[in-house]
Amino acid sequence: MDTRIAVIAIIVEDRSKSGELNRLLHEYGEYIVGRMGVPYRPKGVSVISVILDAPQEKISALSGKLGMLEGITSKTVYSKMPEKEL
Repeated sequence: MDTRIAVIAIIVEDRSKSGELNRLLHEYGEYIVGRMGVPYRPKGVSVISVILDAPQEKISALSGKLGMLEGITSKTVYSKMPEKEL
């Protein structure tokens, strides 16, 4: 199955949504290569980057679900070429 590398940048402005966010990330955990979160206290937000290696439809599904969460903004950047699974 072809997979792609992607990075989802997430800005959490409403910390009460962190539970929903973490539930979604856990649901797609098998595709997550790495995750880094940084609280930016002067602005009252948290910034999270999530690296994925997953089929296109899985990345799109997670991205879409994140986009529906109030108080959370996300953008996804994809690699140019699909990766062949060995």
